[in-house]
Amino acid sequence: MSPRSIGFIGGGRVTRFMLDGWVRAGGLPGSIVIGDPNPEVRALTQQRFPSAQVVADNLGPAAQDLVFLAVHPPSIGEVLTGIQGGLRPDTIVVSLAPKATLARLQAGLGGFGRLARCIPNAPSMVGQGLNPVAFGPELPAPERELVADLLRPLGHCPEVSEELLEGYAILTAMGPTYLWPQLYELTDLGMTFGLDRPTALAAVAAMVEGTARTMADSGLGEPAVLDLVPVHPLREQAATWRQQYREVLGALHAKLRP
Repeated sequence: MSPRSIGFIGGGRVTRFMLDGWVRAGGLPGSIVIGDPNPEVRALTQQRFPSAQVVADNLGPAAQDLVFLAVHPPSIGEVLTGIQGGLRPDTIVVSLAPKATLARLQAGLGGFGRLARCIPNAPSMVGQGLNPVAFGPELPAPERELVADLLRPLGHCPEVSEELLEGYAILTAMGPTYLWPQLYELTDLGMTFGLDRPTALAAVAAMVEGTARTMADSGLGEPAVLDLVPVHPLREQAATWRQQYREVLGALHAKLRP
């Protein structure tokens, strides 16, 4: 089951990788209306998704069956005020932003309670996302299942407690940015070792997938997993970035929490 029409308020990266994921999975679910004030963003989005309707205002997207709020947390308040009068009583609103709680969303929408929150991540564009979702208490079960059905082609969409969403934002939404520079560097090194780029990319991708599955499925703790490989050429450097993770990401999580 999917909504007949979907609105996106904000046409940036998150909107594009979600749309990419649906296209890759077989097509966009229903008609799509995307609103963004930036003409460059609108042009890029329209070029990439020609079947979507791309507009400059937020009221067009807000009038759809399901509305995704794909805007940064500082902009949420202004956006909520602007779309209050444009929502239909049966619309579902799903915020994709951290920090703005369900209670804040409902207050900003004048008491409108058909709400959910989701923290999407970029691997959704290839159907491998982890997109945890928390539902507002006033959203009925059929509508909850509609949201879940919409997210499933993008990857995993576990239902979680709302207070965990900011942790997911640090761990999974931003997580690829911690790893990608290292993985691209390994890929480039592989090319200096004689592998062509497609082979190096495939080797790194397979290594990463297997590495993660070993952590999750082997039943071994961290010391035993680390001991599976006898040589640790970056052991000393690892202590430095572990400390950076704790300091930088711990502070960011504290800042994101409502």
